[in-house]
Amino acid sequence: MSQSCPVLTLAERQAGDILKRAEKAMLAAVYKAVEEARNQAAEELQSIEFNEEPPAYEYFAAIVHQKLFLLLCGADPETFEGGNPEIAANILQNAQNISDHYWTARRAGA
Repeated sequence: MSQSCPVLTLAERQAGDILKRAEKAMLAAVYKAVEEARNQAAEELQSIEFNEEPPAYEYFAAIVHQKLFLLLCGADPETFEGGNPEIAANILQNAQNISDHYWTARRAGA
């Protein structure tokens, strides 16, 4: 059985390019915001002579991850109220599938 790839129209190709550019700009803004939050916290903690290490970049990335997860599930990102447990389970399964596909072999070989 042969399958062929659909040929995109000019408008479909242009729409794809527009979405890719918007995604790239959005992610750049998110990465920058996470870095700025980390730097701000480090500076402010230093100003009060806090003697512990400031939170790592990953701490702030995890906060973004959690809030976006709640939004995707339809929950309130401040109160965690509401949301669709089926959507939450599908998102978690997707993350597990990514882990299995890209990293299981490395984990097993380690």
